[in-house]
Amino acid sequence: MEVLGSHLLLELKDCNPELLNDLSFVRRAMIKAARDVGATIVGESFHRFSPQGVTGILAIAESHISIHTWPEYGYAAADIFTCGDSFEPSKAAELLVQRIGAQDHSITEVKRGLLTTPVSVPSQI
Repeated sequence: MEVLGSHLLLELKDCNPELLNDLSFVRRAMIKAARDVGATIVGESFHRFSPQGVTGILAIAESHISIHTWPEYGYAAADIFTCGDSFEPSKAAELLVQRIGAQDHSITEVKRGLLTTPVSVPSQI
């Protein structure tokens, strides 16, 4: 069965709260992971919340990488959604786990857009 994309859901636990609250660190960690696996970054948006927490999204040509942090719990939720096969999303996930410093983590893969037969697109006149 063919799929349009792979969506990895990362549960990052027992992380350093100071790092999870550092927007610059989180941004660098995500960009480095994306670049190291060959993803093509086409845009980004990062925000630090008050009193704590960071949200970051990298738009990549292959889809996106995002993270949301809760420093008060030492926890971050991240996801990597990819279409195509230009890089291995599990490698990007492992790099992000290492860079964020999660002492406990899990990765769940969800196949997106299960295709059983190709869809015919009518041509425009």
